[in-house]
Amino acid sequence: MALAHAIMTALIDADLSGYELARDFETSMGFFWHASHQQIYLELHKLAEKSLLNKREVQQSGKPNKIVYGLTKAGRDALAEWVYKESKHRAAKDELIIKLYNLSADNAAHLAAEISERRTQMMRLLYVYEKIRMRHYGDPVSLPTRSKGAYLALIRGLGQGQQFLAWCDEALELIGSVDPAIRS
Repeated sequence: MALAHAIMTALIDADLSGYELARDFETSMGFFWHASHQQIYLELHKLAEKSLLNKREVQQSGKPNKIVYGLTKAGRDALAEWVYKESKHRAAKDELIIKLYNLSADNAAHLAAEISERRTQMMRLLYVYEKIRMRHYGDPVSLPTRSKGAYLALIRGLGQGQQFLAWCDEALELIGSVDPAIRS
């Protein structure tokens, strides 16, 4: 998926400034598709040049004017066409997995510490996911159609996170068999 499609998706329901889009992106699609603010702004300009987005200047008092972007008909058509194309699954690149191929008694404690830190990070992320689920998706069946799609993405993230925690626990136990000092 190109970043362009994620940005156009974020603009389906409302016109947003680059700042608003980047902020909202971090707390929704950003969980599943990483993009820096700079990448988002660059892509907004490209999409506007291709007439897939319109942009308008909004006057603000006491602040610089802001540029607000919205989907054009051509943008909506391009997004609708993209939905029907085959989705590409991209394998994750994770250095830690390659490091595990080098597991030894000498580095076991270090690798266990990395896994423990990843586990802690995942626990924090799962807490955020769960707060979002409870706040916005209490009754998934009664959600509007597009919100059902966002809910499905969220529960996929929850499931993957829970699976990752189980992997961390198994990995730490197994690495503990290499270096018994890790278990304590």
